[in-house]
Amino acid sequence: MALTPVADALAGILAGASPVREHETVPLHRAAGRTLAVDLASLRTQPPFVASAMDGYAVRAADVTAVPARLSLIGTSAAGHAFAGAIRPGECVRIFTGAPLPAGADAILIQENARANGDQIEALSTVAAGRFVREAGLDFREGEILLQAGRQLAPSAVALAAAMGHAALPVVRRPRVAILATGDELVRPGEPSRPDQIVASNTYAVAAIAERAGAEAIDLGIAGDDLAALSAAIDAAKEARADVLVTLGGASVGDHDLVQRALSAQGWQLGFWRIAMRPGKPLMYGRLSAMTVLGLPGNPVSSIVCALIFLAPLVRALSGDPDAAEIATLPARLGSDLPANDERQDYLRARLAAADDGTLVASPFPRQDSSMLRLMAEAEALVVRAPHAPAARAGEPCRIIRL
Repeated sequence: MALTPVADALAGILAGASPVREHETVPLHRAAGRTLAVDLASLRTQPPFVASAMDGYAVRAADVTAVPARLSLIGTSAAGHAFAGAIRPGECVRIFTGAPLPAGADAILIQENARANGDQIEALSTVAAGRFVREAGLDFREGEILLQAGRQLAPSAVALAAAMGHAALPVVRRPRVAILATGDELVRPGEPSRPDQIVASNTYAVAAIAERAGAEAIDLGIAGDDLAALSAAIDAAKEARADVLVTLGGASVGDHDLVQRALSAQGWQLGFWRIAMRPGKPLMYGRLSAMTVLGLPGNPVSSIVCALIFLAPLVRALSGDPDAAEIATLPARLGSDLPANDERQDYLRARLAAADDGTLVASPFPRQDSSMLRLMAEAEALVVRAPHAPAARAGEPCRIIRL
């Protein structure tokens, strides 16, 4: 069977991804990074009153058309403590930034242009009407739609929603990604193990990648090499209403690789299997009713790289990101020679350094074994090499995915 090119595999996975439509309401402190589900109108006017833009004195501009001008100080207006009276000719009120402008005043004499002597204020500069005054509704008015549906809520957008008077926001539900580790050889961290067993570590990296992309990760635990156990875990993913089921390991066709058999028994449709990439060749994709299924390799590095290249864009597509297929790469230069590549696209774990001119230099590790999780953790980037790329010398340009 021919290997599926990476670009074709990603396009196929995303073609089957319809954005999540279900809504939920979350408090403001949990809204950052979420996608707004409906247009959001303001519940109030901001500022709700005419306010001062500077510290100084609230005055009638007509009283300071010529200087020096002397005014009587009759009170103070501070934020949250408005002056209750009105200013008459020849009077002023001490005022601070953001405080309500007293009735009768139409300008601010900034404190740098005033000299105080008890309750007498001397204006040293003329002031035009409206100077340093913020009109009511300068920022926005009640009923205005300020945030549109489909917008990802950055911290500043969350602050705006709060200023609009919203304590909670309607957002698109996070895509649910159920993660199932498979294999008799696996145990959870901290559990006793036999000499022929290893710790299941992939779940934690894949869950973190999914959540960073915007998903809710659901840990289905470990299913041994048993069709009944695998079937029960698949049923658990359905019961959790997962949008994506990610299986870790068991995607090959050996005697003990039962994942495809368990899925087939429940009616899944295989899209493709085996990708022209390194690490990560034994990746499979298919659908089980409305649920997308990604079978990631069991090798730790392969699992992580495949999650970065395929799962993260899938989550973004389910979240409504129109640019989900764009995997950000950066230009760099190689820090060492590389041989010619074969038909598979390489993702080489590498360290990064900065050259004297600021250019990033990526130096792939001499060993790229997909079982070596330590080197994956030490890697700062993946050097992306296209299929059939010619031999390259140190100093030549390359593209990297920064980790």
